[in-house]
Amino acid sequence: MRIIKEYAKNNICGIVLLGLFVGAPLQGFSQNKNIEQKVDSVIALMTLKEKIGQLVLYNGSWDVTGPPSDVGNKEKYEKLRNGEVGAMLNATSVAGTKELQKTVMENSRLKIPLLFGYDVIHGFKTIFPIPLGESASWDLEAIKKSSEIAAKEATASGINWAFGPMMDISRDARWGRVMEGAGEDPFLASKIAVARIQGFQGDDLAKENTLAACAKHFAAYGFAEGGRDYNTVSIGEYELHNTVLPPFKAAVDAGVASMMSSFNEIDGIPATGHKGLQRDILKNTWNWDGFIVSDWASIAEMIFHGYAKDRTHAADIAIHAGNDMDMEGRAYEVGLEKLVKDGKVEEKLIEDAAKRILRVKFELGLFDDPFRYSNEEREKTEIYTKEHLQIARDVAKKSIVLLKNDGNILPLKKDAKSIAVIGSLADDKDTPIGSWRGMATPNSAVSLLEGIKAAVSSSAKISHAKGVEIGVGERSFVRSLKVNRDNFDGIENAVSVAKEAEVVVLALGEEAFQSGEARSQVSIELTPPQQKLFDAVYAVNKNIVVVLMNGRPMALPNIAEKASAILETWHLGSTSGNAIADVLFGDYNPSGKLPVSFPRHGGQAPLYYNVKNTGRPVNQDGMVFWSHYTDEKNDALFPFGHGLSYTDFEYKDLKVSAPTFSAGGKLSVSVTVKNTGKVKGKEVVQLYLRDLIGSLTRPVKELKGFQLIELGPQESKTVTFTIDEKTIQFYTANKKWEAEPGDFKVFIGGSSKTELESNFSFK
Repeated sequence: MRIIKEYAKNNICGIVLLGLFVGAPLQGFSQNKNIEQKVDSVIALMTLKEKIGQLVLYNGSWDVTGPPSDVGNKEKYEKLRNGEVGAMLNATSVAGTKELQKTVMENSRLKIPLLFGYDVIHGFKTIFPIPLGESASWDLEAIKKSSEIAAKEATASGINWAFGPMMDISRDARWGRVMEGAGEDPFLASKIAVARIQGFQGDDLAKENTLAACAKHFAAYGFAEGGRDYNTVSIGEYELHNTVLPPFKAAVDAGVASMMSSFNEIDGIPATGHKGLQRDILKNTWNWDGFIVSDWASIAEMIFHGYAKDRTHAADIAIHAGNDMDMEGRAYEVGLEKLVKDGKVEEKLIEDAAKRILRVKFELGLFDDPFRYSNEEREKTEIYTKEHLQIARDVAKKSIVLLKNDGNILPLKKDAKSIAVIGSLADDKDTPIGSWRGMATPNSAVSLLEGIKAAVSSSAKISHAKGVEIGVGERSFVRSLKVNRDNFDGIENAVSVAKEAEVVVLALGEEAFQSGEARSQVSIELTPPQQKLFDAVYAVNKNIVVVLMNGRPMALPNIAEKASAILETWHLGSTSGNAIADVLFGDYNPSGKLPVSFPRHGGQAPLYYNVKNTGRPVNQDGMVFWSHYTDEKNDALFPFGHGLSYTDFEYKDLKVSAPTFSAGGKLSVSVTVKNTGKVKGKEVVQLYLRDLIGSLTRPVKELKGFQLIELGPQESKTVTFTIDEKTIQFYTANKKWEAEPGDFKVFIGGSSKTELESNFSFK
């Protein structure tokens, strides 16, 4: 505040702004003025160049997440001093953000504070499971809590804007960024998106431990052709509305502060320049008042798409389309002023964009205190705490999915005579941190081997062999991973260790940077050395518990057939090894369910449960003419919603309260769930619907509700869902969301494969 007051002494604009910033009744301002009046008042003081400056986002460090910028540090600081930058990304400490904010507040004319953005994806310093893994918990409170912790740590380090959550629906395991989202289902993804936004933003953006969320990527990024990152997307209008957009609409309804446009084109139009998406749907139809930021240089990349001839032309397209902030593209700063002077862009478009950004800055309280996130004491005491690590362990164990458990080999006994822990991932302390790891310290995770050793009794013998390396490569955002698929060294030693053990815990899967941005793969199988390792160990010891560590669904038919048990553990974050041990030894009964389908073969991609029936869904005549593969089954190896427990759950007495309901009405659907086993367990009870006849063809099943319950041994509970008009709505042939009269099937069970069903009609 001293900076502002000093400035106000000698500048009439400063006097007016002083009234805004501190609430003093100068120039007609008072503490009762709402944010919109304050935004308008600031806009009235700004020059065109300053308005454009609010639309500029620069990278602030060498931690690049895209091609290096061609803006040198000297030029950046000059623009900061001139008030021609609205936000910075990748400036991640109190000292760093404070220095940048001070540069603006001491030198610029209007002293409009900066936003500081960062990719807070699954934690900041304390790392939680990758988003796909965390989504497997189906536990919305746990997901919200992890985002709260991430926000607390990020704000303690000077950040006030998170580039998350990612809510791209993806059905293609080849796409590297599948790890960053909530999977293949729009209903589940919508619920998870809201939980993450609530965790980031809380109930008041002005609190020092909350930050502005950014829903990304708008839109259809997860539908890239061939699963190849940044690739073309061809998607129909109805699939766009029914599958891709629902999580973003949920984010809008939850009050998300910002959105990020996507890299891809959609039917020939780059998303950053897509007026129909950004201005028409998001801003006008949905009446959203936040701001849209481009992804890294994606405005300028319209030149490479062949959609813009130069940066000025790209700026023209993007600002008209509704994109508000230019991340490292240098199109707005190069082109907008000239476009306005030439009469090609109305200044009111730039004003609208600047207002949206200023609105968020006011909501964050930055005009009251530009240095509210510059608290050195918080940075020392509120990051990577014991409490945060305990919460991370809790979320991690809830994210584990038990895919298979033949003969109830799990849980293991803590006093087992001998356990062989095999695989290079078993003692890897870095891979569990995963991709998009924030400010995590490399090699800081608890390894699987460490977790097992800490869990067992002193009498248990734990032996370890690396077996084979997954691959060697650069762990960097600027180099691709180089996978060595020909190194079989170490198998002989692993076999020797396996022979002497009662049970083998075999860690298989992917290294951290085999998934994530630009980490698309044609192969989603185990590398040949890993497959050979499994086969060799299996030949001498059939008691194999496979612990999968991976960032995407993998095709593992051989493993699924032969292994006694399979735990899907994803990349679980800082406390990975302890969380896995909690499940391996029965301290926690696994409760996770898959948010994605696991294919039998990579050639099935894209694969998802909510398919259309087609005109030839089954083999009725014994001939070849039906929708199928000739060399593989159609369905998933492990379907969406699948996940086992150390107990069993029985579903019975599915009841629908009435055979029909009509507009304005509703009905209830109930089922009795019983824990028929001997231990307490959690179950995700899932409700699916099928609309039998529609103005458009409808999926064979759609998730429309779920409840996470916990039951003791032999305990029963009646679980009830409500179905109303909104439940059965979809984007129809009338090009609007509505409920169509007709007949429906309703299914309730423990996965998308449930066959317990009933019927109802909507009149």
